[in-house]
Amino acid sequence: MLVRALLTPLTGCGAGRGVCDYIDVTEEVRDLGRSAAFYEQYLGLKRSDAGPPHAVVFDTKPIAFAVRDVVAGVDLDAIAQPGQGMALWLQAPDAQDIHDALAAAGKTIISAPIDGPFGRTFTFADPDGYQVTLHDRG
Repeated sequence: MLVRALLTPLTGCGAGRGVCDYIDVTEEVRDLGRSAAFYEQYLGLKRSDAGPPHAVVFDTKPIAFAVRDVVAGVDLDAIAQPGQGMALWLQAPDAQDIHDALAAAGKTIISAPIDGPFGRTFTFADPDGYQVTLHDRG
């Protein structure tokens, strides 16, 4: 399984100030080991050598994806829907197989696979409730 984070080229980003020279997506999670294992097992992500001890950074290109311990003052249990208002879409050539493995393991499927403009597409919830959409075409 291979997952690739997608980045739409940003034009005029930062007006030449280098603001968009590096972009990453990081989820704050309740249990770092459990969340990292979930993404490794079901999405086939590989850990990068980079990253601080309070985070697991995955080797995704062109955007870094990571899970990290919750920042002081954040209570994920008090948040109805972690990540609400943000859409995380990842490309995986075997999206249907990933769906089938998640469903067989009893993981939460938010929307069943459909064929859309980005190919086979479905949405699942990770262990902390973040909703992630996978599709098999760019």
